[in-house]
Order: sequence, then structure tokens, then C-alpha cells
Amino acid sequence: MNQSLWSLSGQYALVTGGTKGIGEAIVRQFLDLGAAVFIVARDNERLQQQLASYQQQGHTVAGIAADISQPDVATQVIEVVKATWGRLDILVNNAGTNIRKPTVDYSPAEYEHILNTNLRSAYELSQRAHPLLKSSGNGKVVFVSSVSGLAHTSSGSLYGMTKAAMLQLTRNLAVEWAPDSIRVNAVAPWYINTPLATPVLTNPEKLAGILKRTPMNRIGEADEVASVVSFFSMPASGYVTGQTISVDGGLMAWAF
Repeated sequence: MNQSLWSLSGQYALVTGGTKGIGEAIVRQFLDLGAAVFIVARDNERLQQQLASYQQQGHTVAGIAADISQPDVATQVIEVVKATWGRLDILVNNAGTNIRKPTVDYSPAEYEHILNTNLRSAYELSQRAHPLLKSSGNGKVVFVSSVSGLAHTSSGSLYGMTKAAMLQLTRNLAVEWAPDSIRVNAVAPWYINTPLATPVLTNPEKLAGILKRTPMNRIGEADEVASVVSFFSMPASGYVTGQTISVDGGLMAWAF
């Protein structure tokens, strides 16, 4: 077997929201597969601790503490990546947030916060990263969306709306950027054991409802999502673009 097909050796990646949950799992897998990783996260103390730990293990890492949802931050992040490495091969738009409530109860501030964090940040970072990804000659973009972008869930209309938009952005960029040798794909997780899902998963009634709707009858793990992101980023998936894989224990396959 050609082991190089299943490696990220020599690849330089940028992962947003990379210090917790799915993002942290993606960073760990990328490093283990040989990639250098630039991490963006809001919590500077946690970021610095993780960077120090990874460096002690011999990995090539860098990072910046920033709120990617704020205006002009995407431009600043790409400038730092360019100054640090001068190249970028993989962009993982993972940063996200949610506020669960009925549609009629969202305030304008909550609307802006969710859209800016989940969607605008991913759009702007992809746009700003395009020149580096194009010059790579083998660029990859992976969006971490959600099954809430494919079907109604109890996560709220704003969350679902932003995650659905990410999936359409995946398809658009995959076609538009194919001539630039950039592949664009997405993952759509169901409930995963992460800090973002903790408020729901610690509610016995809600957890029981989730498991009842999940054919595999369990909650997913962050590494199981990260593995699909890693696959999308490897040479092994070189002819795959514009696709969404649901990491959902069979949820989307079960109509009744």
C-alpha cells in the first residue's frame, strides 16, 4: 500500500477553534499524521498551554488568540500565517457556536453573533486564504457543518441556517476553485461529545431522545469527526470535492 496516500507529511494546515472539542481532535490527528498546524482560538491561556505541549512532543505548531467572528480578523490571521510559514495547504473552518431557543426569541445581537461566528468567519477566512491555497497547488478546504444544516433538529433555526449555508458554500467553492487545484468538502456531525453539546447531553430526557433517533444508539466522539476531516485533507481523497459526509451514527439514513 502507498503509505503517502494516507499521510499529511509536509502539509501546512490552519484550524479554527482548535483548542476544544472537534477542533482539538482535528489538530491532534493532523499533527500525528505529519502536518504542521496553525491554531486559531479565543482562549489565549489554553492555546499557549496546548502549543507548548505539542512542541514538547516534537510537533511543528503555531497559533494566535483571536475571535474569528470579528471584522478584519480573517485578514489578520492569514497575514500571520503568511509571515510564519509563507504557505498554506489545508484550511479547516471549524469554529462555531450556538444559542438554543425558539426563532421568535432571538435578539438582533444573538442573530449577528451566530451568523458571524459560524458563517461569515468561514466565508471570509476561505476568501482570504485563497491565494495561499492556490499557490500550494494542492489546496484543501474543509467546513465543519452539522446535520442541522441538512434537516430540522432542536438546535435552533439560526444554527441550522448557518450550517446549511456552509454546505452550499462547500459546493460553490468546490466547482469555482477546482481549476485552482483546491478541493472543498464538508463534514456534518450529529451530537458529539464536546463542550458545545454538554448542556444537551447532560439532560437525561434530551439524551434519551437523541439516542432514540440515532440508529447506532450512542453519541459520537470528536476523533470520529476528525478522522473524516483528515481523510478529506489527504492525497487518498484526491478526486473528492464538493461532498458532505454526515458523521451521525446513521441519523440521516433513518427516515422512520
